[in-house]
Amino acid sequence: MIELSVLTLAVVLALAIALGPAAVTGWFVVRLQRQRRRTRRSPLTSDLLRSPGASLREQLDDLQQAMVVDVVALIIGPTVLFAFFFLRTSLGGRPPPTWELTIALIGILGFTIYQARSLRQRANARDSLRLGLDAEVAVGQELDQLMRRGAFVFHDLPADKFNLDHVVIAPQGIFAVETKGYAKPDRGKGKADVTVVFDGQALRFPTWTTRKELDQAERQARWLANWLTSATASPIQVVPVLALPGWFVDRQGRGSVRVFSGRELSGLLKRRGPHPLSGQELQRVVHQVEQRRRTVAPTYDTRRYSNRDDGHQGKEETPGDR
Repeated sequence: MIELSVLTLAVVLALAIALGPAAVTGWFVVRLQRQRRRTRRSPLTSDLLRSPGASLREQLDDLQQAMVVDVVALIIGPTVLFAFFFLRTSLGGRPPPTWELTIALIGILGFTIYQARSLRQRANARDSLRLGLDAEVAVGQELDQLMRRGAFVFHDLPADKFNLDHVVIAPQGIFAVETKGYAKPDRGKGKADVTVVFDGQALRFPTWTTRKELDQAERQARWLANWLTSATASPIQVVPVLALPGWFVDRQGRGSVRVFSGRELSGLLKRRGPHPLSGQELQRVVHQVEQRRRTVAPTYDTRRYSNRDDGHQGKEETPGDR
């Protein structure tokens, strides 16, 4: 019974040493921030339009938080175990048995390997997301130039469990632009290392061949056409486009998907789509897309808090409340 009491006390003290100050500090900071926001409100009264790569930024934020948890776990885990054995030894008046130390060392080693592997996987995923984000921002900047020619350009349009990277709406037609960011091989072969061949059916990169990107672009354009047809009560066609920023595209064939390098997107409107839009159709389509894409709450968003001073959290405002 005495041994159990010593063990329990050691665990409690170890956790208090490792987690107590952090928990108290975090709670205090959050409470001060909430109290400050109850006396202020954002000047913006509606949600914002999504920017290029908004979904990837959200994924990056989540990934960064998960990586912080991994790092903290790598630091705190062994520290808690060490503090536990130190306190148990001090309070119990005798060192722990050898078998207990052996199990603890194996546990620490296994835990460290698991967390280190998780951290490495997340770091690799972060690099891929950053590459994709750079590509979407680059393509978004190229497409934004089309607004000077009367086009409407939207980025990161939410769909059914996926997003459309870019949508261009112009009198020439509607274009769903899927962006892919791929790193280039460095084999010392000059232009051959930065050229992708499009034969109308597949993409031949320097070290691999694929067509899944073309299939994805077609599926997403089809979804957009179906949704706009339903939303506007008019038959709508959408041209699928695949953008590969940073690559030279050698077009040796033609298919249902138009493939461009990043800088070639300035010529997107030189060819009319299969269904040009009248002025009235264009405005209806733009209205539907803009409403669907206006989903970003302002960063300084105080709507989730009430203005009462009783310390209780208010009701979060929903779109129907505005």
